[in-house]
Amino acid sequence: MIEVTASPLEPETVQKDLMSFMKSLMIVGAVLATTQAIARERAAPQATPHERIVQMRNRGASGFFVFEPSLTRAMPGDTIRFVPTDMGHDVVAVPGMLPAGVAPFKGEMGQAFTIKVTKSGVYGFKCTPHYAMGMVGLIVVGKPINLAAAAQVDHPGKAKQVFAALLAQAAKP
Repeated sequence: MIEVTASPLEPETVQKDLMSFMKSLMIVGAVLATTQAIARERAAPQATPHERIVQMRNRGASGFFVFEPSLTRAMPGDTIRFVPTDMGHDVVAVPGMLPAGVAPFKGEMGQAFTIKVTKSGVYGFKCTPHYAMGMVGLIVVGKPINLAAAAQVDHPGKAKQVFAALLAQAAKP
């Protein structure tokens, strides 16, 4: 048979061990906070002057399968960088939703894509596989001079409602 004897704990020893434990917790907390801050900084793309960033997301503030932001305001000469925050998305110009003379654009699936907007007007874009689910967006460059023409374009499913709301926002200064 094993006999166990316990000695009474000294208050000073308990206090010292507790303080040591609390310091360890504070250090671990500081390391975790720093690690999370670094991860957030790396995850969120940073824009440069005259550059706007649009993220392609599976889930965002407004729901599933979204571009964030869905409405971007820019000036002629600015650059728009589409970043695949989540995979499985592309960015493609919507026919009939570009200023006159602007060539349609098409990014590759799961790849970052950059365009330089050169003419005033609205530029409508979509994610091909999630178009009917409402994964669409609008860039307003300078004055939205082709707004009426863009509003005439027909869209499937939820894209129709999302574009109607975006075009209404684009009409406001």
